[in-house]
Amino acid sequence: MALVAAVRVPARVLFRSGARLPGAALGRTERAAGGGDGARRFGSQRVLVEPDAGAGVAVMKFKNPPVNSLSLEFLTELVISMEKLENDKSFRSVILTSDCPGVFSAGLDLTEMCGKSPAHYAEYWKAVQEMWLRLYQSNLVLVSAINGACPAGGCLMALTCDYRILADNPRYCIGLNETQLGIVAPFWFKDTLENAIGHREAERALQLGLLFPPAEALQVGIVDQVVPEEQVQSTALSTIAQWMAIPDHARQLTKAMMRKATASRLITQRDADVQNFVSFISKDSIQKSLQMYLERLKEKKG
Repeated sequence: MALVAAVRVPARVLFRSGARLPGAALGRTERAAGGGDGARRFGSQRVLVEPDAGAGVAVMKFKNPPVNSLSLEFLTELVISMEKLENDKSFRSVILTSDCPGVFSAGLDLTEMCGKSPAHYAEYWKAVQEMWLRLYQSNLVLVSAINGACPAGGCLMALTCDYRILADNPRYCIGLNETQLGIVAPFWFKDTLENAIGHREAERALQLGLLFPPAEALQVGIVDQVVPEEQVQSTALSTIAQWMAIPDHARQLTKAMMRKATASRLITQRDADVQNFVSFISKDSIQKSLQMYLERLKEKKG
């Protein structure tokens, strides 16, 4: 699945109450270089949102080094930042990309899912759900500029977008590789992938935990375009221009219609999904598998 730990308040509570994380100056803004009059950068520890020169476009950069793991803190800041953009009528579109070289996002933080209490697992999973719902149901045009490796939860984030552009680098693979860690992708991960690439390809990819290099990712349809690495950002901007040429109300209603069934399936089963996750991740066999994987990662770093 996609796999850090710390904040003890669910992301949904934080963004609904307007609370802020310590040190995350989400209320502070500063003028962005080259952004023009009124262009302001949202200051945040792990998520940087800055306007681009193109009117109505914001670039959201993930900066949770070394690999942009989806920690509870990162998820909280991401949801708050998305809410700020959605409430600011000057923004119509967002480019999701990475500020960490070589990786878009390595996915859910394994340390959030290993050696913690059931209460923490539940809190963390609610934050993951909230992130997906916020991105998947957004009225904004979302384009992922995938400038690095994109497994598991990173892939899930990219799949929520309206359009996906991947840098043409053989090291930048994308896919839901949960089974390789002994984990089963939840039904809404499966639904999101299946919507993109079809039932048969999704079934094969999920069972084998496949990570697709750029050419295969394009062929199977998990991304919409593969371009040279230095052209990812410019291609994202030109793509957004095409989407923004469509009247917002018509595009938004169409998007909501296309995605309603998938989103509603999770919304109506949120509590059960949390309970299933906690029950599954708490199993001794799963904990041992995650611990072994984390130990291997430590050895590689050593």
